[in-house]
Amino acid sequence: MKRVLSRWQWMGFALSSLGGTLLHFLYDLTDKSVLIAPFSGVNESTWEHMKLLFFPLFIFALVQSRYFKECKNYWCVKLAGIATGLILIPVLFYTYNGAFGRSPDWLNIAIFFVSVGAAFLLETRLFKNGGLRCKKPWLAFGVICLIGATFIAFTFAVPQIPLFKDPLTGTYGITD
Repeated sequence: MKRVLSRWQWMGFALSSLGGTLLHFLYDLTDKSVLIAPFSGVNESTWEHMKLLFFPLFIFALVQSRYFKECKNYWCVKLAGIATGLILIPVLFYTYNGAFGRSPDWLNIAIFFVSVGAAFLLETRLFKNGGLRCKKPWLAFGVICLIGATFIAFTFAVPQIPLFKDPLTGTYGITD
């Protein structure tokens, strides 16, 4: 099981990293399609970069769940991993920017990959040691779906707070 788990987690890291990278450009590549906007980055805000992490991790979790049916704490582990990745993006970005005033593009890209990696590392550890007890996996799945719904809703109804502000243009959400 541990060898199979490691393969799944490495594949998840690779596919989620690739998926997030593709989603970063997909909105512009589709001529700013309103159908693509809820799932891809529509600007360079921290929130939109968190969305780039969420959707590939969620889609991978849905696929992987078909093969991990015997794992009763599956959705709780996935929620912990997704939450870790989502929290790390703003924490690392704002910590670095707060300390140095600005971060180079290569560092922003690295923050994304580190956050995806941390999500899968935590999941792997939790799967291997069974340290997370999950009494209501359906609730964890519901929370993950709620997070996804929030990303979709805030694509069109953007809160006017710094997390959602594009640092390059000073705008919020979809601008065209």
